[in-house]
Amino acid sequence: MREIGVEPRPLAALAAVLPAGQGEAFEETAVRARRILAGGTLWNVSATATGGGVAEMLPNLLGYLTAAGVRARWLVLDGDAPFFATTKRLHNAIHGLGDSSGLGLAEHQEYQRVLSRNLPDLLRQVRPHDLVLLHDPQSAGLLPALKQAGIRVAWRSHIGRDTPNEQSVAGWEFLRRYIDGADAFVFTRPQYAPAWIPADRLWIIPPSIDPLAPKNVSISREECVRVLAGAGLLGGSGARPSAAGLLGGSGARPSAAVQGAPAPAASARLVVQVSRWDRLKDMPGVMAGFAAAGLPDDMHLMLVGPAVAGVTDDPEGAQVLAESLARWRALPASVASRVSLVSVPMDDLTQNATIVNAIQRLATVVVQKSLAEGFGLTVTEAMWKAKPVVASDVGGIQDQITSEHNGLLIEDPSDLDAFGSALRRLAADGGLARRLGQAARCRVLESYLEDSQLARTTQMIEAMLAS
Repeated sequence: MREIGVEPRPLAALAAVLPAGQGEAFEETAVRARRILAGGTLWNVSATATGGGVAEMLPNLLGYLTAAGVRARWLVLDGDAPFFATTKRLHNAIHGLGDSSGLGLAEHQEYQRVLSRNLPDLLRQVRPHDLVLLHDPQSAGLLPALKQAGIRVAWRSHIGRDTPNEQSVAGWEFLRRYIDGADAFVFTRPQYAPAWIPADRLWIIPPSIDPLAPKNVSISREECVRVLAGAGLLGGSGARPSAAGLLGGSGARPSAAVQGAPAPAASARLVVQVSRWDRLKDMPGVMAGFAAAGLPDDMHLMLVGPAVAGVTDDPEGAQVLAESLARWRALPASVASRVSLVSVPMDDLTQNATIVNAIQRLATVVVQKSLAEGFGLTVTEAMWKAKPVVASDVGGIQDQITSEHNGLLIEDPSDLDAFGSALRRLAADGGLARRLGQAARCRVLESYLEDSQLARTTQMIEAMLAS
């Protein structure tokens, strides 16, 4: 188990982005969190420090708490390939997918093997007056030993399924023996919580984004073009990357691996999906829908994911990327020439975030055609950038987007005709795209910035300590 450093993030800077009353409430909440913890430490334990929504969310949220004087620390599990293969199977089961028979005694033994190796590091550092927040299935097995040591523990699930099925029930039964004694359970949506979760210990806290983080901070179109040209993601513009500022001041160019079609010209209109290389994100379906939509020739699809070697807790990433590339090869030549698969480097997270920010801001349409989705932080990011989003009507996306008001929802993710129709509407109607995008930004400002998550988390900590 290793610790990830948390850098303070200035409270006043975020407060200045928020409406006046909302900003004041945010600063007051941060101060209250420090008073409530009264010298105790808030520990967070997750599977990885890079790749995925949890790894992106924690540095920002904990940074604001740290700036307020809260002792907030972040630990990452020391896992190996067999462990992450087991937890990936568990992850898919909770989403209602996979083979429910593959979560038996052998998987419990593999799961416990790695967590028992991590546990001594954690127990040496945590004190009785501290709180521990364990994130997702990978860390859940640490909970019983922490409770036995007299520590207050909350377990947070960033995934789930609205309607239980055989696979999801099996996934939750696998986890129940580990998490049953938690002082608090945190879910993104109330529908995700199994019926056996006690109502008085259930908290609903949607994830959030930091508008001042490199992935979300405002940058001009000209800078976006320079960043992407420097990363090899735009061609034919002659633009050069900035030597400072956006790329951290080092002058080094980030590089992204582009497979499929070559990088489009800077004048192309981009349809973009940003996600892990994960079967639940349905990248082949996005390509098929784009191919069937009959879009103008100046529209280019860009599927963007992390360099698979940099995401340690997802052993399927390389396989899914290879499968997606095979699907690209099967596309008609006229479409394949307008579809790129982009792997963004993970060795410099600031550069990674800046590249993604630039891609989303240059996009004409952002899509998220997931088969299942716990929440969808990439949807939130695009909405904050006032982009029209076409997304599946699944999971937490349903809470973020009201179709025809601040985005377009596809009721059935497998309905390629509906997906293609939504793309055609936005390609042809700039006024609709702008209206949806502006309403989307307002939605995020109201509900999905860090002040909202901090407020709910502080309420939960106060309740845990009071009990």
